[in-house]
Amino acid sequence: MVAAVRRAHHALGGGRGSSMPVSAPAAGAATRPADAQAPQSAQSAGTALNLLVIEDDPAGDLSVPRMLDACGKPVRVRTARNLTEAARLLTDDVHCILLDLALPHEEGGDHHGDGAPAAAGPCPAEAAPTGACADDIEADGTPATGTSASGSPVTEPDELHILRRVLRMAPRHAVLALTDGTDAERAADAVRVGAQDYLFRDELDGRLLNRAIRYAVARKRADLAQRQLTESRLRAQENARLERGLLPRPLLEGSELRFAARYRPGRSRALLGGDFYDTVRTPDGTVHAMIGDVCGHGPDEAALGVELRIAWRALTFAGLSGDELLATLQKVLENERDSEEIFATLCTVDIAPDGRSADVHLAGHPSPLFAGSGGATPRLLPEDVSGPALGLLQQVGWPRRRVTLGRSWSLMMYTDGLIEGRVDEGRTDSTQRLGQQGMLDIVARRMAEGARGERLLEETMTEVRRLNGGELTDDVAVVLLDRER
Repeated sequence: MVAAVRRAHHALGGGRGSSMPVSAPAAGAATRPADAQAPQSAQSAGTALNLLVIEDDPAGDLSVPRMLDACGKPVRVRTARNLTEAARLLTDDVHCILLDLALPHEEGGDHHGDGAPAAAGPCPAEAAPTGACADDIEADGTPATGTSASGSPVTEPDELHILRRVLRMAPRHAVLALTDGTDAERAADAVRVGAQDYLFRDELDGRLLNRAIRYAVARKRADLAQRQLTESRLRAQENARLERGLLPRPLLEGSELRFAARYRPGRSRALLGGDFYDTVRTPDGTVHAMIGDVCGHGPDEAALGVELRIAWRALTFAGLSGDELLATLQKVLENERDSEEIFATLCTVDIAPDGRSADVHLAGHPSPLFAGSGGATPRLLPEDVSGPALGLLQQVGWPRRRVTLGRSWSLMMYTDGLIEGRVDEGRTDSTQRLGQQGMLDIVARRMAEGARGERLLEETMTEVRRLNGGELTDDVAVVLLDRER
């Protein structure tokens, strides 16, 4: 096969004496796994194409003639006689692999790209059906089969077994399959298995080789981009389904109250966290609002938050409220949590049909912020009447506090992520937190400037993040209810 590459070089105008030796990495040199990141983009920023040839030619040596690509840059070639050498030479700067499908099995084992040897050659009869290796067995124990170019079922031959090993070893690299011109069916099967293209030895020339390499690299990059796009879409769909449970549409039809909310997860690249909230109006005209926080961060906490929110809504429509509702939610939490150490804080507010008073229950949760009419300074509702967080104690109660609201008012419920940010604008060595008083000061300033509703929440969140020096580490949820008369 080295001779075929030499012929390709001559077609490109390379001299007989111009050869480029393939240098292997120094012994013990650390290399990143082939799938650590995508190979460098071919032909970008002046980078020449790098080709890894995997073939076993006893008459050849480890150097191939110098070839030029379509841009006039040298095609750098590395040659490996087996998969063990290929795993060592396969680094991130390799753009394409040219695999000889006639490569024989190795007696000593090959590598899957992570440095762990795997048995090569025929499998023991007791380990697999006749003619099939472990990698060729389907889930039902039958040999792996596919559809040939003629449309008839075929059992994967040994050459494709080698190809599948290379694809596992280099999942992010383009692969070209090289075979005899009389074996077109096997070549087509190689593309079906995962190779980007195939070449015939007796038809190989420089123009064809270079075009095939660049095409294979471009096709692999497109395949990877499409896969990432598909994964992103699936992830977005999953998060959207969870978001519909965690961030519900408030049911306030017939109410004169205005509703606004903000939500930001704390964990990196997440869309959802363990905070949750909801607001509904029951047939008697009472508006029920709640906000909660499951301890911890992650999808499990987010899922538990969804369960608690849905349970709260169902129990509220069933007529439960106050201490009875919280006791039932605690049973839900205890049955659904993964560990006895998981707990949740909760604040519920039941606003009377006339909008002038409310009953507040606190289960280990920060007290809401209240602002009366006439430009009154915002203040925190008292926290002296409070019960423990859900899931901490058995046979406990959550006392009720009756609050007079008046004609016009604003009531803001929040999770502790809003008050636990730093106030030294990003200093990591600072231990000073914003706290409830700091949050109260921010809201008071914004309200004095005329901010209300969505604008008030947005400006408050922006100021809290600015003081923290960036995004907050904890989940944050804020709910604002307003009544104007």
